[in-house]
Amino acid sequence: MKPSRSTMLSAPKLFVHLFAIILLLPIAVFAQIPASQHPVSAPPGAQTGQAQADTQHPALLLVGDSIMHTGTGTAETGPWGWGTEIIPMFDPAKIHVYNEGLGGRSSRGYIQEGAWAKIMDRLQPGDWVIVQFGHNDAANSQNYPDRTTLKGNGDETQEIDSPVTHEKETIHSYGWYMRQYVRDARSKGASVIICSPPPRNTWVDGKIVRGLDGYAGWAAEAATQSGALFIDLNTISADKYDALGQEATRPLFNDNQHSRKAGAHLNAESVVTGIKQLKNCPLAKDLASAGP
Repeated sequence: MKPSRSTMLSAPKLFVHLFAIILLLPIAVFAQIPASQHPVSAPPGAQTGQAQADTQHPALLLVGDSIMHTGTGTAETGPWGWGTEIIPMFDPAKIHVYNEGLGGRSSRGYIQEGAWAKIMDRLQPGDWVIVQFGHNDAANSQNYPDRTTLKGNGDETQEIDSPVTHEKETIHSYGWYMRQYVRDARSKGASVIICSPPPRNTWVDGKIVRGLDGYAGWAAEAATQSGALFIDLNTISADKYDALGQEATRPLFNDNQHSRKAGAHLNAESVVTGIKQLKNCPLAKDLASAGP
């Protein structure tokens, strides 16, 4: 049977209508989605996290691990970092404090993953950096399988097979990475304070164990060798824990390593004590008048 003229003419029209429906269907579906759920593209040049343009100066940037920055909410339960507690101990009219600690990182890991490069992009002359690592440098973990550093403060290196990239990699000592922070920050005109890592909740003969397996001493050596200022956070906090005693100290820790809010506050006060003990340290002038 021969197709009619009307049928032959309707085919192109049908194709046009189908094509239009296909084009308009995504728009119709998108219109049904609430505006708050629409995907948003970042503008050109936008940065994730704390953008460089958002950093107010002079700035104090806190660089470290979960001992410095961890916890959620208001810290009613669970671990808490001292970096959050120290922010109100400074006068916001004089300096702007940013807690940039990252849980699970070592002195090497923070640099290697690019977190330190982002800090460097934000630094300006007159800024300050406080660096505290050590709790994660001795061993890898399931979440961070390639973070270890060589023990000590020397310039020796070791070639390893990275468990992440499966490529050859050269790693340095803990002290070498700590000195790298100082060199880099000074190149931007910033001043650096190295803190020794605070003690774990480990006691022997009624005294808290000091030194954190040598990392406190290596932090001091790195500060001396690089010319950075040094706060012996390990000793200052350990003195306070010993004065409290083992039983009274127990509630200040969430586990053997991480503090709760009260313990974080104690460590923050210890950092402030250390700043005040530094000879002619300009940062001391930026402390709040009600500081410890």
